[in-house]
Amino acid sequence: METPPPSAVHPQKGPFLRTVSVGERFIGFYVVHRKQLEPFRDPSRGHYLTLILGDRSGQRLARIWEDAETIADEIGVGEVVKIQGEMETYMDRPQIRVLRIRPAEEGEYDWRDMLPSSPRDPDEMLESVLAAAEAIVNPHLHALVMHFYGDEAFLEALRRVPAGRKVHHAYLGGLLEHLTEMLALAERVLEIYPPLDADLLRAGVLLHDIGKVRELHWGLETDYTDEGRLLGHIVLSDEMVAAALTTLPDFPPELALRLRHMLLAHHNRYEWGSPRRPQTLEAIALTKIDDLSAQVNRFWLLLQQREAGEAWTPYDRLLERRLYAGESGLSVEEESQRT
Repeated sequence: METPPPSAVHPQKGPFLRTVSVGERFIGFYVVHRKQLEPFRDPSRGHYLTLILGDRSGQRLARIWEDAETIADEIGVGEVVKIQGEMETYMDRPQIRVLRIRPAEEGEYDWRDMLPSSPRDPDEMLESVLAAAEAIVNPHLHALVMHFYGDEAFLEALRRVPAGRKVHHAYLGGLLEHLTEMLALAERVLEIYPPLDADLLRAGVLLHDIGKVRELHWGLETDYTDEGRLLGHIVLSDEMVAAALTTLPDFPPELALRLRHMLLAHHNRYEWGSPRRPQTLEAIALTKIDDLSAQVNRFWLLLQQREAGEAWTPYDRLLERRLYAGESGLSVEEESQRT
């Protein structure tokens, strides 16, 4: 996977965070992803403010040492701020010492500078996905899939929705990229395992995550909707498919059962949110294809977080390990440019 080097859309953007070197002073616009007031060791000094700032190149830790309580009231999570800062190191990791900060005003920034997005062209991905939907031969599965992929509102959401909040394909267009990868993987799996029902597997790929357009809301900050938190995309996907099936009275009940089982089982384990574990050939194939796409992307995103010159990623709490990138220690961008 190659990520194109970031280029400013708005003339006032300032440097992208991942391009700022230690010791460099800079002025720019960034999204506040997290803020937290923390007490100094000497209680008489009050609090300092810790921020996570981001743009489409990534995120950086930032700290404000003076007048923290007042500034905390003036800026909000999910908002864009203008800062003057200096990149420094703390415990061998880069962080920003914020010298000045204020909320951004309308017209001072372009949201496309602020949000990471898929490195692949969305039009090309959408064309590929729609071609796969149109190519389903089974008339019942074709009608069901096109109930969604023939809907302009659904397609508009699909162009932008991330596949997740943090773990994998967690950027604009991430779900579309995830589907594109899974469809390509599914074709290879079908070549190796002829007993699989090709149309059923393709339909499962196309429908298994449709609930994410309702699970997530996205903008300058991606978060879960209320129904996303309370129900989750697995339940929402099944609910959406079940509702669509009511408009297709001739849809074979056994085929509907097999397809809905695939959606409900695609996370494989109960502790990962699946109410059922895979019990059909197509269900286990979907599970493995989904996991391969998700985990390779997850590793790639972690490798993106390395600093230039480092061979290892920071420790990932969920994976319970660090990842090795190679002895060169080149950043992902440097590696792509070299090759």
